[in-house]
Amino acid sequence: MSIEHLRQATAELRPPFAVVDLDALRANADQLVRRSGGKPIRLASKSLRCRALIERTLRVPGFRGVMAFTVPEARWLAGALGEEAGDILVGYPCADPGSLAELAADERAAARVTLMADCVEHLDLLAAAAGETGPRLRVCLDLDASLRLLGGRVHLGMRRSPLHAPDTVGALARAVLARPRLHLVGVMAYEGQIAGMADNAPGSPLQRAGVRAMQRASARELAERRAAAVRAVLDVAPLEFVNGGGTGSLESTAAESAVTELAAGSGLYAPVLFDHYRAFTPRPAAYFALTVTRRPAPRHVTVLGGGWIASGPAGPDRLPTPVWPAGLRLLPREGAGEVQTPLLGAAADRLRIGDRVWFRHAKAGELCERIDRLHLVEDGRIVDEVPTYRGEDRTFL
Repeated sequence: MSIEHLRQATAELRPPFAVVDLDALRANADQLVRRSGGKPIRLASKSLRCRALIERTLRVPGFRGVMAFTVPEARWLAGALGEEAGDILVGYPCADPGSLAELAADERAAARVTLMADCVEHLDLLAAAAGETGPRLRVCLDLDASLRLLGGRVHLGMRRSPLHAPDTVGALARAVLARPRLHLVGVMAYEGQIAGMADNAPGSPLQRAGVRAMQRASARELAERRAAAVRAVLDVAPLEFVNGGGTGSLESTAAESAVTELAAGSGLYAPVLFDHYRAFTPRPAAYFALTVTRRPAPRHVTVLGGGWIASGPAGPDRLPTPVWPAGLRLLPREGAGEVQTPLLGAAADRLRIGDRVWFRHAKAGELCERIDRLHLVEDGRIVDEVPTYRGEDRTFL
């Protein structure tokens, strides 16, 4: 669907508002499934942060289960979505004894929620929460997927888990078994340096070539190390799943025989950071609109708000991008502001006070931290208005 169709469908709305193009969302979901090589995709909830769209996506064949980002979110989804959510993997360790105790006291949720661990301290927290009675707590071990070179002096990838060598994963697996109230069910590894780094970004050809060479080397190294780590765990206990990948690396991760399922979510909204991959071209599905409040000079307009900066290393690629009217750009010395954002371009002279400028966010679910509701557009009309996590008064971080 074009921006023009979205503009027409939302003509009566008052900015700021956010829109999700359901036709594009479904096309992106189907593309993710095609790229997954027949392996199920666990939906990363942080990339959507909207219960209605999580439910909608889980109904697409090829998606199975949820990757949540906190224990309270996982418990809420287990209750709010029911069996449709499948099993829920918490993608990050929890260090809050209260949240863990609440999960352990909820027998139905504890049977469906798997907790992340990468050290003995995590296991001690989980064992203390499990206590002597009630359900055993399900555990997944987080293998560090980064590429380390020159004896570890060069680190390429996320700073996540201390579990890098396969023998350290096997040792922690044995530590899980030494705690009878814990049940080891999975292994996970997220290769952010492949899945989350565009290999065709604008700029230096040398830089693009370097990114591609790093990603090829990392994929080869990780495939061998992940298989060895899984074997080390299987020597200790059977596994229900081995999770890997992300939107940007589905093909390479799916090709690994040790991996049984993939994880993805950002490719559904297709934010700006996913515009420059060679292997796939998603359709932008999420937008937000702001109001023109000033015309400070020729070829300039100012919109209300706009400082919706994405997480990660501070830089231009974390800024929202104006996409309609075409040809507008942020001012380098001002960027996107807390209460106003100036824009420059020939199209500014055609805009008047009260007109709208449409933007795309740099990262996926973070848009929903700024907006209470999403307007869902299909076939050129608004078909629903659904709350985001923020709109449901759910704060999980």
